[in-house]
Amino acid sequence: MLRMLLGEQPRHNNGLLEEAIESMVKTSQLLQKEIDKHQDPTHDFRKLEIWTKGLIVSLDELEQSWNAAKHFSQSVQSGYIDDMSIQEQGEYQRYVYFYKNGFIRVFSILDKLGTVLNDLYDLNTSKVKAHFSYFTVLRQFRFLKSHGELADELEEIKDQYKKPLNALRKRRNAEIHYMNAEMQDDLWQRHQGLKEKIELEDIDQHLDDLKQGLEMVCKSLAASYKYTNKLWAENGIRT
Repeated sequence: MLRMLLGEQPRHNNGLLEEAIESMVKTSQLLQKEIDKHQDPTHDFRKLEIWTKGLIVSLDELEQSWNAAKHFSQSVQSGYIDDMSIQEQGEYQRYVYFYKNGFIRVFSILDKLGTVLNDLYDLNTSKVKAHFSYFTVLRQFRFLKSHGELADELEEIKDQYKKPLNALRKRRNAEIHYMNAEMQDDLWQRHQGLKEKIELEDIDQHLDDLKQGLEMVCKSLAASYKYTNKLWAENGIRT
């Protein structure tokens, strides 16, 4: 949708994105077959199907946000905010909007995945923490010594992207709890010299962090749903 608005060609899924989406689509298809076969009187299958389809939509929105942020960043050439023309300021603000939308969605998707895993594998994470995150769910896997193969893979993915994820988390927390994330750098620079021009943040680095966050999300989704599909193929669907 956003690509059309930006005058770009439609996206063709490939790589990690394709792998994640295809694994979730397969799960949705398996769930739909079970619903058709058994009518799903407890609505457990339907709930998982809706959650899974929601994750597919959320992943699509994350990728579009990253792409739109990259698109608008290409029109930002000034090194200082004070040197920007009105038009360039508009492009910068559009970049910031989609960049922020992107890093918020990274953690939103992970937490949604955590909810699915908690329900699917009876982890009872809410007994540990009422409002739990994806990372709490990973710790619960370890505590219960449950589904070690999946837990190991998800931990490995998390550790692989530790640095960019920490950078995104810091900016997400600032955005949600304190101030607009892009203003943190401005505040720090004002402390250094009140009369100095505000230098632009490292946009390329921020976009790279977001791209890696997208990759981490894709890998985590693919690992989770591939494991689930494999388990169901071996043992039949159980919720």
